[in-house]
Amino acid sequence: MIIRNYTEKDEQGWLRCRILSFLNTAYFDNVLQLKETYKNAAIELVAEIDGQIVGLIDVEYEATPKTVCTQQDSIGGMIWHIAVHPDFQRQGIGEALLHAVQQQAMKLHIEYFEAWTRDDPCVQNWYEKNDFEKTSSYYHVYLEGNEMKNLMNASVDQLYPVTAFAHYTGKSLELFQHVKRKHECVCYVKVINQ
Repeated sequence: MIIRNYTEKDEQGWLRCRILSFLNTAYFDNVLQLKETYKNAAIELVAEIDGQIVGLIDVEYEATPKTVCTQQDSIGGMIWHIAVHPDFQRQGIGEALLHAVQQQAMKLHIEYFEAWTRDDPCVQNWYEKNDFEKTSSYYHVYLEGNEMKNLMNASVDQLYPVTAFAHYTGKSLELFQHVKRKHECVCYVKVINQ
């Protein structure tokens, strides 16, 4: 396995790896057609085996605290994407990518990583196993059809919402007991030892 910097020629392999790795998670419908680019500087790494992208990690980092990350008053790096192709999971590729990006982050004086994920136990266990701590959370709520009744109305006459995605930061989850799809979105933080 080779871990190296992402290049533009990796885009299709990056997209395939990300889509397949997210398929059996709570992010199954978060499909990208193009690789994201970042407003700030980023460390973008891929893991490659026999010419195939089998893992990836993207960390956008800040020059000024709280311009990318939100959890600490020091320079942070946001892990926007970390993924390992399903055929290559449980082989240490995710940990190797995390270690490689951490080595680069330390050279850049990044003091912590922040990552947000949904309520997939295996994903949360991975973060915790790799010394991330849960710091906060809110909810992603998907509303469809009758689930929207009494929760959302259009302010435009003759406009009838059919589906909606919303962030809920309150504590009254009983409001959403009839909603099939809701996910706790959890923030994890890892302090990087300099």
